[in-house]
Amino acid sequence: MKKIVVAGGGHGGIAAASLLARAGYDVTVYEKNAEENMGYDWTDIFAPGALKTAGFPPVPEEKYTYKDNMTFYGPGFRTALRQDIPADKLEIKMERRDIYAHIISAARTNGAKFEFNCGVLGPMMLGNRVVGIKTENGEVYADLVIDACGIDSPVKKGLPAVCGVNGETGKNNRFYVYRAFYNRTGEGEVKDKYKVCLFSEGKLGIGWIATEEEYTDVLIGRFEPFDLEEAKRTTDYYRESNPSIGTELKRGGSFVSIPVRQPLSRLVCDGYAAIGDSAYMTVPIIGSGIANSFKAAKMLFNVIKKDSGGAYSQDTLWDYQVKYYKELGAGFAVLACVKEALTVLTPDEADYLFDSGVINAKDMSIDADSTDIMKIVSGNEPNDIKKKVTGVVKDSVLFKKMLPVGKKITAVASVTAAMPKRYSKTAVDKWVSAYEKAISMKI
Repeated sequence: MKKIVVAGGGHGGIAAASLLARAGYDVTVYEKNAEENMGYDWTDIFAPGALKTAGFPPVPEEKYTYKDNMTFYGPGFRTALRQDIPADKLEIKMERRDIYAHIISAARTNGAKFEFNCGVLGPMMLGNRVVGIKTENGEVYADLVIDACGIDSPVKKGLPAVCGVNGETGKNNRFYVYRAFYNRTGEGEVKDKYKVCLFSEGKLGIGWIATEEEYTDVLIGRFEPFDLEEAKRTTDYYRESNPSIGTELKRGGSFVSIPVRQPLSRLVCDGYAAIGDSAYMTVPIIGSGIANSFKAAKMLFNVIKKDSGGAYSQDTLWDYQVKYYKELGAGFAVLACVKEALTVLTPDEADYLFDSGVINAKDMSIDADSTDIMKIVSGNEPNDIKKKVTGVVKDSVLFKKMLPVGKKITAVASVTAAMPKRYSKTAVDKWVSAYEKAISMKI
């Protein structure tokens, strides 16, 4: 029986472990945290259909609610753009720890094993091949290592250059997030229950204020690291116009990092496959990655199952990358360019985009299933693109800034479409080089 190791307890890794164990593979997940500490102390949002895709049972209804439509504001809080997502398209909101409890339980039922309190230190290599992992409790050999250790995976970082897996996030590709839940003050219904604001206080990033019945959920995100004092000061700023934010910290109050960049240029090498945050599978604009990881797990499972000889080489695993890019990754690679466009705007320019209608409410309906850039920017209305272009052209300074964005989008879309469908070292190396060059273009 082939032995497969999942390094780290990311959602995609556990989903892959569950599918593989049910199919008869010997699979063990190695995770640094204790089981009861899996997941951040906050809620998360994802498309429930992704659970079914990964073979997980439905979540009990009492464990989730549906996400509210968001209202987006520019820096000046002048124009409100309200989502209008149909009820059947709404994502669900769950406690992160309940999500983990649900998928871990299902994976165990399917035969997956777990080693908690066992940090992963790096890969074990035999020539160019990954043959296992080094852990705090010793070395573990495997026929295949699935890397689900996250954005700073020690497995990915420890791979030698010959493997060709680039593990860096790069400038403006890592989002630093502070999130805290405060007591809710005041009574009555809040007009905009879920506010999302860009460039609040002129800082490059986003924030949200989600007012629930029993608490107010505050998130502050930046492209540069910031400390607790900055987080508290920004929260005080939010309180000035959002009196529902109390001063009693109920839970949370911690920092995390999220990858918001193009997917990894090479997801596989001999004996290795990356998934989830290790492979940068988040939606670059909104940072959501759970559903994508579940979908990727099913793709990886199908490719592993097809490799009846158990080679688990770049050759046999390459189809996993092809399938991921075809269904999700190519679209996210282009969306990352749109995200980068936000990093060159001034607060005044961002307000202009909101106030002039260049950005409208339909643009704000993006979710984890949104990968078609043309549908996103047009809102499925052909005339909308013309309106956006006209609005940008009217501002000559903004127009000059956006020209390089258009060029980069074209370059990235072109190179992802040209990904080799079958593995050849020469062809893949050439493609990876072209992809890295395209996503590194300055805007």
